[in-house]
This record gives sequence, C-alpha cells and structure tokens, in this order.
Amino acid sequence: MVIDLTNSEKTTFIRFLSLYLGSSFILMILVAFLYYQNEKTLYFDLTKADMQNVTSKLSSKIISAHMTNTTLDTSKLLETKEYKISFYNENKEKIFGNLDDDIDFSKDLIQHEEHFVLVDKSTLGHLGISYIAIEENLYSEKINKLTINIIFIFIFIYSVISLIGFYLAKLFLKPIKDERERLNTFIKDTTHELNTPISAILMSTESDNLTPKQIERVKLSAKRVSEIYKDLTYVFLENHLNEKIINELSLNTIINEQLKYFEALASKKRITIRTNLEEFKYKINENDFIRVFNNLVSNAIKYNRMGGEIDISLKNKILTIKDTGIGIQEEKVKNIFERYYRATSEQGGFGIGLNIVSKICKDYNIRIVVDSELNESTTFKLIF
Repeated sequence: MVIDLTNSEKTTFIRFLSLYLGSSFILMILVAFLYYQNEKTLYFDLTKADMQNVTSKLSSKIISAHMTNTTLDTSKLLETKEYKISFYNENKEKIFGNLDDDIDFSKDLIQHEEHFVLVDKSTLGHLGISYIAIEENLYSEKINKLTINIIFIFIFIYSVISLIGFYLAKLFLKPIKDERERLNTFIKDTTHELNTPISAILMSTESDNLTPKQIERVKLSAKRVSEIYKDLTYVFLENHLNEKIINELSLNTIINEQLKYFEALASKKRITIRTNLEEFKYKINENDFIRVFNNLVSNAIKYNRMGGEIDISLKNKILTIKDTGIGIQEEKVKNIFERYYRATSEQGGFGIGLNIVSKICKDYNIRIVVDSELNESTTFKLIF
C-alpha cells in the first residue's frame, strides 16, 4: 500500500511508528528478560536435581557394597559423559575420579562461570568415602542455546510487530490522506466552477453598451455564483435547523417561482421543462426547500442531453424530477449523496449538491428514491 504523504503527515507517521516500535521493543525486552530468568532458574533446578539423583545412586551403591562386603567396581561409577565425578576420604583427599578441580567442601554447591559442582556427603565414610563431588558439563550449553533461541524468537516477533505497526500506521493515515485529496479536489473544482461564471461576467461587461444577450449571460453567471455561494455556506457555515424559520409552505408555488430562474439555462441547451403540480403544503424552511429543488433541477439540466426534456410532477405528496440525460451507473447510485463524490466527470461540479439535498431531506424526514438508467434518464423522487 503506497501512500504519498505531506511533510506533516510524514512527521506524524514517524512519531507514531517510533512510539509504537519503541514501546513494543521495551515490552518485548522485559518479557524476554523475565522469560530468560525463569528458564535459567528452571534449567538450574533441573540440573541440580539430576546431579543429586546421580550422587544419591552412587552413594547407595557404595553403602550397599560396604554393607554386603562386596567388591565395588569403581570404573562403573565413572561411566557417564555428562558428569565428572571424584570421590574423597574424610581428609578431603581424592581417592579416585576424573574431576580435578579444587573443591571447597564447606559448600554443598560450588558455582563456576560455565558449570557448577555439587558436593554430596551421604556416603558417611562407607568404604572410606566421605565426599562425592560431581561436576556437570551441559548447563552452560543449555543456557547458550536458550539465549540464542530467545534472540531469534525476539527478532522474528519484533519483525512481525514492526510490519504490523508499519501497516497500521499507513492504515491510520490513509483516511486522512483520502480526505486531504478530496479537499484538494474540492478546492480545485470550486475554483474551476467559480472561474467559469466570473469569466463570463468579465467578458460580457468589457463593452460599455451591453446587448440583451450579454445581459442575459451576466444574469446566468451571477446566479451560478450565487448558487455556489449558497451551497458552500450551507455546508460549512450554517447550523442547519437551529434558528431557522419553518412555515407551512405551498411547494407548488415555490416550484413555479424557481423554474423562472432556470428558463435561460434550459433554453441554452434547448431543454423542455414540463410540469404537473398539485397544490401541496409542507412545513419546511423556504430556503432549504429551494436549495433542494434547485440542486435537483440544476443537475437535471447540467447532465441532460442537448434538446432533452425534464418532467416535474408534484402528486400524492411526492415530488418527481425526471430528466433524459446521461444517467448514473447502477453501482454508483448508492454513493451519489456522499460529500465530494462525483458519479461522472463529464460536467462541472464538486460533489456537494446532492450531499446537501440528502442532509436537508433527513432534517425534514423526507425520503429520497433514485432510479437511473445509464444513457437514458435519471429520476429523483422526494416522498414527503
């Protein structure tokens, strides 16, 4: 997943990843250390227990040989590769064995750097043997293997955690990046949308004596700027239902009034607008209804074909606006009310008009039904 990040996003990404990996590293070091200490103690106890078991058996053989007055085969007592063993008299002198270390007989367990020696006194002088000293040779090897295993496991788990952390950080920043890109696109589209009518106004007013066509063009451009301004203020500045005046309005009257403003725009594309309106009153803020109606009619004109038609009907508490335009792909219909979403790039716009329609309809419990056939028509129904 490749994501282009801004400098601030890169800084946030690095800080998040550093905090995540740093805390994970410290936690894993602590867990690894505790595990190492626990396993080291366990190995030590097991090794010590094995050595005590060996010396106990040797002591039993010595005592048994002494009690039964049988000959003790000392070579068999030393038949082990795991330990070095020596036997000592009461004067702490070695009688026989293969352990050559200096033994401190005052201690039961003598710890060296790589091994340790266990001193056993359970023979009690039988056959002249008072002490058995046994040295293990595997403890340090086990500890080294344990250390290597812990290091490899640590590296593996930390690598996995690092990859997960990297992915999570990317996943965390992706919505921010997507939103930034949508805002950048929105700003570009807004600039483009404003540039068109403003350029038309400037071009139309270059001469002192304006023709009726130029005046009409100025009116259309000014109205377009006004509509853009109203949409932007509604999305970013207004507090929707708070402090709005809601009256019972005659919707058919408002529709007829608003259609007058679209006559010039419709005639420019030779679009025929037909109406069939019943008397219908509904409690709603006038500006909100005008914004909903104007956005839908504006889209019906914008995305209509040259010489197309628009049918507007208001019957049985249902306002229907049907055009003969380019239509919307079926899989895109469900997304058209999302902010900044545009189902097509064939016409201008920046994807907030239908989002405003959706928000206003939700505020007044008006249900929206959309039916569209690609390259044929699109129908919006507002069910009051």
